[in-house]
Amino acid sequence: MSTISGSPSPSERYQAATQRAAEARTYLGAFARSLDFELDDFQSEACRSLQEGRGVLVAAPTGAGKTIVGEFAIYLALERGLKAFYTTPIKALSNQKFSELAAKYGAAKVGLLTGDTTINGEAPVVVMTTEVLRNMLYADSETLDDLGFVVMDEVHYLADRFRGAVWEEVIIHLPSEVQVASLSATVSNAEEFGAWLDTVRGDTDVIVSEHRPVPLWQHVMVGREIVDLFAGDTTFDQIAPVVPDTEVPDLSDTDDASDEAVLPAASRRTLAKRSTGPVARQAVTGPEFEVNPDLLAMARSESRMNINSRFGHGGRSRRRQDRNRDDRHNTEQRSPVRKASRPHVIESLNRQGLLPAITFIFSRAGCDAAVAQCAASGLWLTTEREQLIIAQRVDEASHEIPADDLDVLGFWGWRDGLIRGFAAHHAGMLPTFKEVVEKLFADGLVKAVFATETLALGVNMPARCVVLEKLEKFNGEAHVNITAGEYTQLTGRAGRRGIDVEGHAVVLWQPGTDPAAVAGLASRRTYPLNSSFRPTYNMSINLIAQFGRARAREILESSFAQFQADRSVVGLARQVRGREESLAGYAKSMECHLGDFTEYARLRRELGDTEQFAARDHQRARKSRVADSLTRLLPGDVISVSGGRLAGYAVVLDSDANAREPRPSVLTADSQLRRIGVHDVDAPVSPVTRIRIPKSFNAKVPKSRRDLASSMRHAVSDDVPKARRHSRHEDFGLGSRMPDQEKKITELRRALRAHPCHGCSEREDHARWAERWWKLRKETDGLVRQIQGRTNTIAKTFDRVCDVLSAYGYLESNDDGRVTISADGQRLRRIYGEKDLLISQSIRRGAINDLDAAELASLASTLVYQAKREDRGLRPRMPSVALESAVDIVVREWSRLEDTEEQNRLPLTGEPELGLVWPMYKWARGRHLQDVLNGTDLAAGDFVRWAKQVVDLLDQLAKIPQLDPRLARICRESIDLVRRGVVAYSTVA
Repeated sequence: MSTISGSPSPSERYQAATQRAAEARTYLGAFARSLDFELDDFQSEACRSLQEGRGVLVAAPTGAGKTIVGEFAIYLALERGLKAFYTTPIKALSNQKFSELAAKYGAAKVGLLTGDTTINGEAPVVVMTTEVLRNMLYADSETLDDLGFVVMDEVHYLADRFRGAVWEEVIIHLPSEVQVASLSATVSNAEEFGAWLDTVRGDTDVIVSEHRPVPLWQHVMVGREIVDLFAGDTTFDQIAPVVPDTEVPDLSDTDDASDEAVLPAASRRTLAKRSTGPVARQAVTGPEFEVNPDLLAMARSESRMNINSRFGHGGRSRRRQDRNRDDRHNTEQRSPVRKASRPHVIESLNRQGLLPAITFIFSRAGCDAAVAQCAASGLWLTTEREQLIIAQRVDEASHEIPADDLDVLGFWGWRDGLIRGFAAHHAGMLPTFKEVVEKLFADGLVKAVFATETLALGVNMPARCVVLEKLEKFNGEAHVNITAGEYTQLTGRAGRRGIDVEGHAVVLWQPGTDPAAVAGLASRRTYPLNSSFRPTYNMSINLIAQFGRARAREILESSFAQFQADRSVVGLARQVRGREESLAGYAKSMECHLGDFTEYARLRRELGDTEQFAARDHQRARKSRVADSLTRLLPGDVISVSGGRLAGYAVVLDSDANAREPRPSVLTADSQLRRIGVHDVDAPVSPVTRIRIPKSFNAKVPKSRRDLASSMRHAVSDDVPKARRHSRHEDFGLGSRMPDQEKKITELRRALRAHPCHGCSEREDHARWAERWWKLRKETDGLVRQIQGRTNTIAKTFDRVCDVLSAYGYLESNDDGRVTISADGQRLRRIYGEKDLLISQSIRRGAINDLDAAELASLASTLVYQAKREDRGLRPRMPSVALESAVDIVVREWSRLEDTEEQNRLPLTGEPELGLVWPMYKWARGRHLQDVLNGTDLAAGDFVRWAKQVVDLLDQLAKIPQLDPRLARICRESIDLVRRGVVAYSTVA
């Protein structure tokens, strides 16, 4: 009997039915029946692995539903009478997960531990930050008894350079019988990470899904119009994984460009009608997608406009205007598109039915400004009924906040925005405010949220649409473009499973936008997970205490960081072997019948290097002498510049002595304001005379400039000598060294001419092969050094950490060679944080002995607070003499520790920060939040966050074994002083 092609046979149908019936009787079957939706294939596969006793790594896009796997691990634990821990990287996500699980399983079965919050910590299911679990493992906590499952949410966070090592510590140290469910965003090396998990945890299945259950469409908002990024119906799952670098469009090509100042009408499509027309030849083309040609034409038009404005008509007057503009304005891009305001963007999204939306603005001030702008524009996104509900919930959530603090918290503006349907979300907000925003947004009452990127770290706030204002952010040091991984993480919030048919990602058009670059971000998924693991003082001493130094060293070599380094060494060794073969071929090709050409090539290279070094030395000396002469100039000095664009006389208006590279302001003889730097003169400058600059002089007034220039010209008499033009061979103070250099160069030239190979007719051919040989030799030696550096990297760092601990007396060596922990070392075991050894040393030197509770809180702030670079200034006066002495001890110990770390080639411990001393002291003394924040740049949310870290540190100190009971009591009193008002309040509790 035949069957229809593609249909299962009766035996296959029977086998499938039997399998379904068998699975229905399992834990997975019962769990699946409790859900109101069917499990996806990747979810079923991952749950099946856990049910069969294996660990699992699940890598899937944001919103794909990977947390279901974690919930099944919890279900298994409860059914089997075991405990389950659910770990997250941030407290906000822990709070949210705690609320979800408590609602599902009941408050009696679920606990929360986040360092500063403890709720039902001995429950069978406990949600916690990853650091809390790490601390439990090192303390051998009884809470670990009967632990069966650990869910590590957002496990890709182990790449974080500040906190990532904690994830590896937990994975390595968890008891072998504990099953680990690791949940990660999609990474390109999931198999590598899974292989490491398999090595350290035993059987671990790797399950990767790149499918988004809700299709994601990519758009660009040009003005107020939303335009498709890709030509044709192209979603997240369909776009190519990589944009070829060779296929970036040439925006200077204007053959097919439109002269229109805005997009042609045909490109202003609604979302229902997607572009399907022909694609321009300049479109970036991968195997799966093509960029919308209208956007490419728009970019070409903008590029033409900027070229014309720079080199167009206007002649001398245009050039003069350009010269007089500020440098910042000269770099600004012009665009034919008028950028839509933030209220207009939200209105456009609302018209298209794309709310609720999250707009990512990489600035806290920008988020707050967006809310204020929307309120000022009269924007309302809520109905009257929604407004009543929001007002009631906001008032309920904030009724315990002291009335005196509401104004400084910006409560009324925040409440007004929420009632209108929009809000900000960033780390500077009070945690309570953020929690309210998250809940109202999740319930669909708030329709627009302006957020910083911290929202993308895992807080469950899915939206229909995600908007990116810019594709660059400030990383603390410079403005950098966001990566493809960051783009995917941010836009992954678009599309709510079970609510939206599709999600939408919108990038706002900015002057200089390159559609091809945006398409590359949207399509590239090659973002690997790289370990940031390194041994710390606390980690090392805990491992030695538990396993001994030799075994601890072996354990650290099992880290993912060493696993990756070892894998890379295999590839590097293969490259070295290939290069050695090539070097042998090059050596044969440069053989000369007249003599040893290798020696001749060495002489040539040594001669070239010596000449180059002499030239560099000369240039450095010239620059140093010039910079020194510019530093010595004072206002009123008249100088004569011998060459360059500033040739002639000039008077110094403003010295620039404190700059790293001085650039004093000068007024030239033709009344032009300029800055003069080391590259503007060819030799040191010195005053030829001085003039008095009137107090009424104003550099912005042309007449003042002309009068001063005239005074300068009269002051410079004919008998004042012009600055002589220096020879470029002048020694600039190198006279003592130049003869030696010239002598060596002469000797090398003589040896070169005397060498037999100098007369070879094929000398230059041999020399080219020798140059190739030398270049490849240098590259090969570099690879060999990389191999040596990566071999046992973690263990070598561990040895250096142990050397520091031994030098400070935390480790002691017995006569039999065994290493033991001293009493001071036992204290260090219970101190967790980036400044762990500094904290321990400060206690050891008596920094906290004479402090009261308020002073202790203030001192603790110096050991946890991290100021922004621009906020660091002079050391403030301390609130008390005792605190002044304590801070002196801390700073002195930090200075000693930094010197020791430099000697041992270890990362340096951060300097104690004093910017929170006064605010924390005032708060601990019972002052109002308004008084505490007055005169600082601290946001209320930042203060609360740092205050909670102070509480966390004080709690660690209070629990140190063998700590003086009096000091432990003061630590607890200090905690009570800090944990009050807005610091103590949270909607979770």
